Amino acid sequence: MFTLTDLQAKKKAGEKISVLTCYDYAMAKILSSAGIDMLLVGDSLGMVVLGYDTTRQVTMADMLRHTEAVVRGNTAALVIADMPYGSYDSPASAVANARAFLDIGAHMVKVERGSEIAPVIKALVSADIPVMGHLGLTPQTAANFKVQGREVEAAVKIRTDARLLEQLGVRSLVLESIPAQLAGEITSSLRIPTIGIGAGSDTDGQVLVLYDMLGLFDDFSPKFVKKYAQLADRIRQAVTSYSADVRAGKFPDASHSYL
Repeated sequence: MFTLTDLQAKKKAGEKISVLTCYDYAMAKILSSAGIDMLLVGDSLGMVVLGYDTTRQVTMADMLRHTEAVVRGNTAALVIADMPYGSYDSPASAVANARAFLDIGAHMVKVERGSEIAPVIKALVSADIPVMGHLGLTPQTAANFKVQGREVEAAVKIRTDARLLEQLGVRSLVLESIPAQLAGEITSSLRIPTIGIGAGSDTDGQVLVLYDMLGLFDDFSPKFVKKYAQLADRIRQAVTSYSADVRAGKFPDASHSYL
C-alpha cells in the first residue's frame, strides 16, 4: 500500500509520482492493481460523471459516495478526496467535512487556493488531517480557465502561497495550468512533493483526469491532456454491435442461454 511516507520518500529519491482521478469501485480496482501511486477522487466527477457545468455544483454527498466506492475498490494506492466547493468555508466546517472523508477510508483531503484559506489549512493540519494543496488554476473559484502565473505579480503570489502551504503543513501540492519553468522553480524550492497538471515535466508527479486520459470525455480537451486511449470510439462500436445483434435476434444465442 502506497503511504504518506512513501510520498515523501519519492520526493527525496527523485522518483516520479503517478496520480489519476478515480470515481468508482471497478476503476479503482484496475488503477490500483496497475501500479498508480495515488487515486484522486476529484470533484471533476461533477462534469465527467454527473454532467454538471462546473465543479461548484458537486456536494459533500456526491463526494462521499464516490470516495466510498473508490476506497472499496482500492488495493494499493493512496486515496485523496477533493473537498467540494463550500465544504471548507470555515475552519470548523472544513475539519468536520474532512473527518467524514477519513472516516470512510480516504487517506488525505485536497483543498484549493493559498493564503485565502490559510486558517482552514491550519485547522486541518492541527486536527491531524493530511492535506494536499492546490495552486495555479483552481477550478472551484476560477474566473476563467486559462494558464495562471504568466504575469510577474501572479507568479510571485503562486510562489509565495506554495511556501506558505508548506509552512502550514500540507503534505503535497497540486500545481495546475502554470508555466513549466515556474512549476519547476517551485518544485525545487519545496521539501513537499508537487503534482503537476498542465505544469510541465519538472514537478515531482503528474495527475490527469481519468476520463480525459482514456478518451472517454470529449466535450473539451485541454492542451496538457495526452489521450492514451480512445475508449469512447471503442465503446460506441461495441454498443452498436450489441444493438444490431439484439435487433437481428442473434443475441442471446444458445451459448449465452440457460438450457
